[in-house]
Amino acid sequence: MTVRESGALDIESIREDFPVLEREFDGTPLVYLDNAATTQTPERVIDAIVEYYETYNANVHRGLHQLSQEASIAYEEAHDRVAEFVGATGGREELVFTSNTTESENLVAYAWGLNELGPGDEVVLTEMEHHASLVTWQQIAKKTGATVRYIRVTDDGHLDMDHAKEVIGPDTAMVSVLHVSNTLGAINPVADLADLAHENDALIFVDGAQAVPNRPVDVEAIDADFYAFSGHKMAGPTGIGALYGKKAILEDMEPFNYGGDMITKVTFEDATWNDLPWKFEAGTPKIAQGIALAEAVEYLDDIGMDRIARHENELAQYAIDRLAEFDDVETYGPPAGEERGGLVSFNLESVHAHDLASILNDYAVAIRAGDHCTQPLHDKLGVAATARASFYVYNTREEIDVLIEAMDDARELFA
Repeated sequence: MTVRESGALDIESIREDFPVLEREFDGTPLVYLDNAATTQTPERVIDAIVEYYETYNANVHRGLHQLSQEASIAYEEAHDRVAEFVGATGGREELVFTSNTTESENLVAYAWGLNELGPGDEVVLTEMEHHASLVTWQQIAKKTGATVRYIRVTDDGHLDMDHAKEVIGPDTAMVSVLHVSNTLGAINPVADLADLAHENDALIFVDGAQAVPNRPVDVEAIDADFYAFSGHKMAGPTGIGALYGKKAILEDMEPFNYGGDMITKVTFEDATWNDLPWKFEAGTPKIAQGIALAEAVEYLDDIGMDRIARHENELAQYAIDRLAEFDDVETYGPPAGEERGGLVSFNLESVHAHDLASILNDYAVAIRAGDHCTQPLHDKLGVAATARASFYVYNTREEIDVLIEAMDDARELFA
């Protein structure tokens, strides 16, 4: 059992589900605090991949033999299961498997943006956007003549919603926003932003890469037109992501990729497209990864997304409190006591974030250092890079204590 009868997480039991957490480096146990980049994978998800390749490995939708039928059913049902996980009642017709959140963003930008945007149209982003959103819409704007505008981030790491009401207006065609910031940990009011977008006849794309893994998400309650997330950040395999889209919008969109399985009829003159979601999944799809993502969803649901969200917030609050004990540490994002995603970005005075990450690695502590694909946000913060400790369902307060102790040695080395 991964959950105690009292409702609290049985962390030790959960940790046993993840083989990589048993690793040691020169006798020192691994402390993995880079979960915002990629989470580790539980054994049952690994088993799902192995089972596919060992027992029914075949292409989908193209064979009449038994293996193909089994693979097709499992792959299609995986769409339904992942759709259910994020509250998409339309099932597989509203859930496209992609490689990751970045591809999902590009799919919408190219399949919708190139056809719908033009001079005079505006795409509204935020100053905390990941490059997957910011760079993609920048380039689409250049191709179409549209303009990109940005919602300000306040000094305490929130979106300035008064500014959002000024920026989102009658010329807005698309709003693209993070649900949870991968640098600040801020949880953005995406439902309110969806209301603002729809009041101005615009669409909204929500990047849920840092939200779906660690909190309950209901895309219909948010009223998102598009919502994207990645498997490798939610105990699933790499190379698989998902794009939710409202059925009517997806039906009107042209495909992003062309080739096998996304067509119904091809002549020498033209082609017609397959039903949803297959018209957006050209070629041999990510069969094993999609099936394994559905198993990851099952694993997370067995634990309970409310519990995971509470656990991550508790770890983030504990990390902020521990880091606040030191005058030479600056943290970024919402202040202590405010609910946030399970990550904390910070800097240690006189120690570059990359140097700090390298020293921590000597103590088997894995964190991330750099701009976290948010260079413009770092420019606004006035720093070239930050260190980021990010947590998941298997992390503990004791691991944060190890991080803090290792930082003491970094101070001594750079004193």
